[in-house]
Amino acid sequence: MNEPLTDQMLVERAKRGDEIAFSELVTRHYRRVLRVAFGLLKHQSDAEDVVQDAFARVYLRIKDFEGSSAFYTWLYRIVVNLSIDAIRKRRRERRAELEDESARDALGSNDLWPRYDDSHPDDSLQRQELGNQLKKALGDLPEIHQAVILLRELEGMSYEEIASTLKIKKGTVMSRLFHARKAMQTTLLMKEGSELLTGSEDVP
Repeated sequence: MNEPLTDQMLVERAKRGDEIAFSELVTRHYRRVLRVAFGLLKHQSDAEDVVQDAFARVYLRIKDFEGSSAFYTWLYRIVVNLSIDAIRKRRRERRAELEDESARDALGSNDLWPRYDDSHPDDSLQRQELGNQLKKALGDLPEIHQAVILLRELEGMSYEEIASTLKIKKGTVMSRLFHARKAMQTTLLMKEGSELLTGSEDVP
Protein backbone atom coordinates (compact mmCIF):
# COMPACT_ATOMS: atom_id res chain seq x y z
CA MET A 1 0.00 0.00 0.00
CA ASN A 2 1.34 3.42 -0.93
CA GLU A 3 1.96 5.82 1.93
CA PRO A 4 -0.05 9.07 1.83
CA LEU A 5 1.68 12.02 0.23
CA THR A 6 2.99 14.68 2.60
CA ASP A 7 2.22 18.37 2.14
CA GLN A 8 5.78 18.88 0.97
CA MET A 9 5.38 16.25 -1.74
CA LEU A 10 2.11 17.80 -2.87
CA VAL A 11 3.65 21.27 -2.92
CA GLU A 12 6.52 20.06 -5.10
CA ARG A 13 4.06 18.50 -7.54
CA ALA A 14 1.88 21.61 -7.52
CA LYS A 15 4.94 23.70 -8.35
CA ARG A 16 5.33 21.59 -11.49
CA GLY A 17 1.76 22.37 -12.49
CA ASP A 18 0.03 19.32 -11.03
CA GLU A 19 -3.55 20.51 -10.56
CA ILE A 20 -4.59 17.35 -8.72
CA ALA A 21 -1.84 17.86 -6.15
CA PHE A 22 -2.97 21.44 -5.54
CA SER A 23 -6.58 20.29 -5.26
CA GLU A 24 -5.51 17.78 -2.61
CA LEU A 25 -3.82 20.57 -0.61
CA VAL A 26 -7.05 22.56 -0.74
CA THR A 27 -9.13 19.57 0.34
CA ARG A 28 -6.71 18.72 3.14
CA HIS A 29 -6.63 22.20 4.71
CA TYR A 30 -9.84 23.95 3.65
CA ARG A 31 -12.02 23.14 6.65
CA ARG A 32 -9.37 24.02 9.24
CA VAL A 33 -8.48 27.39 7.74
CA LEU A 34 -12.18 28.13 7.26
CA ARG A 35 -12.67 27.60 11.02
CA VAL A 36 -9.89 30.09 11.73
CA ALA A 37 -11.28 32.69 9.32
CA PHE A 38 -14.79 32.20 10.72
CA GLY A 39 -13.47 32.49 14.27
CA LEU A 40 -12.05 35.91 13.43
CA LEU A 41 -14.78 37.23 11.15
CA LYS A 42 -17.88 35.66 12.81
CA HIS A 43 -19.57 35.52 9.40
CA GLN A 44 -19.74 32.53 7.08
CA SER A 45 -19.70 34.18 3.67
CA ASP A 46 -16.91 36.59 4.68
CA ALA A 47 -14.85 33.64 5.96
CA GLU A 48 -15.45 31.70 2.74
CA ASP A 49 -14.39 34.73 0.68
CA VAL A 50 -11.18 35.07 2.68
CA VAL A 51 -10.33 31.38 2.32
CA GLN A 52 -11.06 31.45 -1.40
CA ASP A 53 -8.80 34.50 -1.76
CA ALA A 54 -6.12 32.79 0.33
CA PHE A 55 -6.03 29.68 -1.85
CA ALA A 56 -6.00 31.84 -4.99
CA ARG A 57 -2.92 33.61 -3.64
CA VAL A 58 -1.30 30.31 -2.71
CA TYR A 59 -1.94 29.03 -6.24
CA LEU A 60 -0.27 32.09 -7.76
CA ARG A 61 2.67 32.12 -5.34
CA ILE A 62 3.32 28.44 -4.74
CA LYS A 63 6.35 28.41 -7.02
CA ASP A 64 7.92 30.99 -4.69
CA PHE A 65 7.30 28.89 -1.58
CA GLU A 66 10.75 27.83 -0.42
CA GLY A 67 9.67 25.33 2.21
CA SER A 68 11.67 26.87 5.07
CA SER A 69 8.49 26.50 7.15
CA ALA A 70 5.59 24.06 6.96
CA PHE A 71 3.07 24.65 4.18
CA TYR A 72 0.17 24.96 6.62
CA THR A 73 1.89 27.73 8.63
CA TRP A 74 2.37 29.67 5.39
CA LEU A 75 -1.29 29.10 4.50
CA TYR A 76 -2.52 30.05 7.97
CA ARG A 77 -0.46 33.24 7.88
CA ILE A 78 -2.17 34.27 4.63
CA VAL A 79 -5.62 33.44 6.03
CA VAL A 80 -5.02 35.30 9.31
CA ASN A 81 -3.65 38.37 7.52
CA LEU A 82 -6.54 38.46 5.06
CA SER A 83 -9.03 38.01 7.91
CA ILE A 84 -7.52 40.91 9.86
CA ASP A 85 -7.57 43.06 6.70
CA ALA A 86 -11.26 42.19 6.24
CA ILE A 87 -12.05 43.15 9.85
CA ARG A 88 -10.32 46.49 9.47
CA LYS A 89 -12.06 47.14 6.16
CA ARG A 90 -15.38 46.32 7.80
CA ARG A 91 -14.69 48.78 10.58
CA ARG A 92 -13.62 51.49 8.16
CA GLU A 93 -16.85 51.10 6.27
CA ARG A 94 -18.79 50.95 9.55
CA ARG A 95 -20.54 47.80 8.47
CA ALA A 96 -22.69 46.02 11.04
CA GLU A 97 -21.15 42.72 12.11
CA LEU A 98 -23.62 39.90 11.51
CA GLU A 99 -23.81 36.74 13.62
CA ASP A 100 -24.69 33.57 11.75
CA GLU A 101 -25.65 30.90 14.27
CA SER A 102 -26.47 28.31 11.61
CA ALA A 103 -22.99 28.73 10.11
CA ARG A 104 -21.44 28.31 13.54
CA ASP A 105 -23.27 25.03 14.02
CA ALA A 106 -22.38 23.82 10.51
CA LEU A 107 -18.70 24.50 11.11
CA GLY A 108 -18.75 22.85 14.51
CA SER A 109 -17.02 25.90 15.94
CA ASN A 110 -18.33 25.07 19.41
CA ASP A 111 -15.41 22.62 19.65
CA LEU A 112 -13.52 25.63 20.96
CA TRP A 113 -15.71 25.77 24.04
CA PRO A 114 -16.23 23.36 26.97
CA ARG A 115 -18.38 20.32 26.24
CA TYR A 116 -21.55 19.35 28.03
CA ASP A 117 -23.74 16.27 27.83
CA ASP A 118 -26.38 17.12 25.24
CA SER A 119 -28.77 14.61 26.78
CA HIS A 120 -29.54 17.14 29.52
CA PRO A 121 -31.48 20.16 28.14
CA ASP A 122 -30.38 22.45 30.98
CA ASP A 123 -26.72 21.64 30.31
CA SER A 124 -27.24 22.25 26.58
CA LEU A 125 -28.62 25.70 27.32
CA GLN A 126 -25.74 26.34 29.71
CA ARG A 127 -23.27 25.32 27.02
CA GLN A 128 -24.89 27.64 24.49
CA GLU A 129 -24.89 30.57 26.92
CA LEU A 130 -21.26 29.98 27.88
CA GLY A 131 -20.32 29.72 24.22
CA ASN A 132 -22.01 33.04 23.48
CA GLN A 133 -20.23 34.70 26.39
CA LEU A 134 -16.86 33.32 25.28
CA LYS A 135 -17.43 34.46 21.71
CA LYS A 136 -18.28 37.96 22.94
CA ALA A 137 -15.17 37.99 25.14
CA LEU A 138 -13.05 36.79 22.21
CA GLY A 139 -14.52 39.42 19.89
CA ASP A 140 -13.54 42.19 22.31
CA LEU A 141 -9.84 41.32 21.94
CA PRO A 142 -7.48 42.97 19.42
CA GLU A 143 -7.37 41.01 16.15
CA ILE A 144 -3.84 39.65 16.68
CA HIS A 145 -4.81 38.36 20.16
CA GLN A 146 -7.86 36.68 18.66
CA ALA A 147 -5.60 34.99 16.11
CA VAL A 148 -3.24 33.69 18.79
CA ILE A 149 -6.13 32.32 20.88
CA LEU A 150 -7.77 30.63 17.88
CA LEU A 151 -4.56 29.04 16.60
CA ARG A 152 -3.70 27.77 20.07
CA GLU A 153 -7.09 26.70 21.40
CA LEU A 154 -8.98 25.83 18.21
CA GLU A 155 -6.18 24.44 16.07
CA GLY A 156 -3.96 23.16 18.88
CA MET A 157 -0.81 24.71 17.44
CA SER A 158 2.39 24.82 19.47
CA TYR A 159 3.95 28.14 20.44
CA GLU A 160 6.63 27.55 17.81
CA GLU A 161 4.04 26.90 15.08
CA ILE A 162 2.07 30.03 15.99
CA ALA A 163 5.27 32.07 16.01
CA SER A 164 6.14 30.77 12.54
CA THR A 165 2.61 31.39 11.26
CA LEU A 166 2.38 34.97 12.53
CA LYS A 167 6.09 35.77 12.06
CA ILE A 168 6.59 36.78 15.67
CA LYS A 169 8.85 35.48 18.43
CA LYS A 170 7.81 32.55 20.63
CA GLY A 171 8.00 34.81 23.69
CA THR A 172 5.63 37.26 22.00
CA VAL A 173 3.16 34.44 21.34
CA MET A 174 3.26 33.40 25.00
CA SER A 175 2.84 37.01 26.15
CA ARG A 176 -0.09 37.70 23.82
CA LEU A 177 -1.74 34.43 24.77
CA PHE A 178 -1.41 35.26 28.47
CA HIS A 179 -2.86 38.75 28.04
CA ALA A 180 -5.64 37.48 25.76
CA ARG A 181 -6.72 34.83 28.25
CA LYS A 182 -6.52 37.36 31.09
CA ALA A 183 -8.67 39.85 29.17
CA MET A 184 -11.26 37.18 28.36
CA GLN A 185 -11.32 36.10 32.00
CA THR A 186 -11.86 39.70 33.12
CA THR A 187 -14.70 40.16 30.61
CA LEU A 188 -16.41 36.97 31.77
CA LEU A 189 -16.03 37.90 35.45
CA MET A 190 -17.49 41.35 34.77
CA LYS A 191 -20.40 39.70 32.94
CA GLU A 192 -20.99 37.34 35.87
CA GLY A 193 -20.82 40.20 38.36
CA SER A 194 -23.27 42.26 36.31
CA GLU A 195 -25.76 39.39 36.27
CA LEU A 196 -25.44 38.96 40.02
CA LEU A 197 -26.12 42.68 40.57
CA THR A 198 -29.08 42.56 38.21
CA GLY A 199 -30.48 39.54 39.99
CA SER A 200 -30.09 41.17 43.41
CA GLU A 201 -32.51 43.91 42.41
CA ASP A 202 -35.30 41.34 42.30
CA VAL A 203 -34.77 40.33 45.92
CA PRO A 204 -37.39 41.98 48.16
